[in-house]
Amino acid sequence: MGRILLIVAAVVLAFFLLGSILGFLVGLVKWALIIGLVAVVVTFVTRLLRSSGARR
Repeated sequence: MGRILLIVAAVVLAFFLLGSILGFLVGLVKWALIIGLVAVVVTFVTRLLRSSGARR
């Protein structure tokens, strides 16, 4: 009985740790996408302003 409870406790702890790790990874991916999107927008606006300035 004690061994079964120990295994169940280990499985529950593993799920808690897995949830924390997955949450951290999803947060990292979210911030990487946000930073990438900002970089793309800044690059697009910079090129747009540079090309419109060259026409004048």
